[in-house]
Amino acid sequence: MDIDDILRDVDPVIHTIPREKRDLQDLTRAWVAERSAPELLHWPSDGLFERINNSIRRQIEKVEEMTGDMDPKTNFALIVIQTELERFKYLVRSYLRARIAKIDRHTLHYLSSDELRSRLSEMELAYATRHQALLHNHYLSSFLSSFPPGLQNLNDTAGNISMIDTPDLESAVFIRLLRDTLVEGRGVDSDGRLEMEESDIVILRWADAKPLVQLGNAELV
Repeated sequence: MDIDDILRDVDPVIHTIPREKRDLQDLTRAWVAERSAPELLHWPSDGLFERINNSIRRQIEKVEEMTGDMDPKTNFALIVIQTELERFKYLVRSYLRARIAKIDRHTLHYLSSDELRSRLSEMELAYATRHQALLHNHYLSSFLSSFPPGLQNLNDTAGNISMIDTPDLESAVFIRLLRDTLVEGRGVDSDGRLEMEESDIVILRWADAKPLVQLGNAELV
C-alpha cells in the first residue's frame, strides 16, 4: 500500500488524485518559470489558483477533523496530508513572492500598458496601483514638490529617454525543449540556428527563448 492508497482510504471523495497531481505539476512549473524569467509572466487564467486554494482549504479542514484520532493508520495519513499541505503552501508563497518582487522592482513598467497590466491578477493590479501611488506621494512630499511641475512625473519620456525602469530581456535563462524545435539564438560572435530535440536543455537570452516558451515548444527550468 503506497501513500496514494492510504489517502484514498482515508477520504476517497476529497482525495482526487489525478486532478490534484496535475494541479501540483502546473503549480510547480509556474513557480519554476516565474523564478527563472527576468520579467513578470502572465497570471494563470485557467482557475489553477482557485483550485489550489480550495484544495488547501479542504486539507486544512481534514487535518482539523482528523486531529485527536489515536488510530495509528489515521495518524500516519495525517502526517502525509500535513506534509502535502506544507508543500502546496510553500510553492504558493514562493510563487507570489517572486511576482511581488518583480512588481515592486518595475511597478511603472507593468502599469504602463494594457498588455502588461493583463499579466497581473486583480489583487496584484490593485497592489501595484496602490504601491505606485504611495511611492509617488512620498517622493512629492520629500523632494518632487520643489521641482517645476513638468519635472515631477516619474514616467517622463522626453528626448526619447524613458524614466521607466524595465526588466532585462537579455538575461540568460535555461529552457527545456518540449518537442523537436528549430532554436534561433544570438551567440557571442554571431547569430545561430540549431535543430534541437525534445528534452534538450539550452541556455538562451530571454528575448530569444520567450517565443519558444509562449508557443509551448519549451519550458523554463
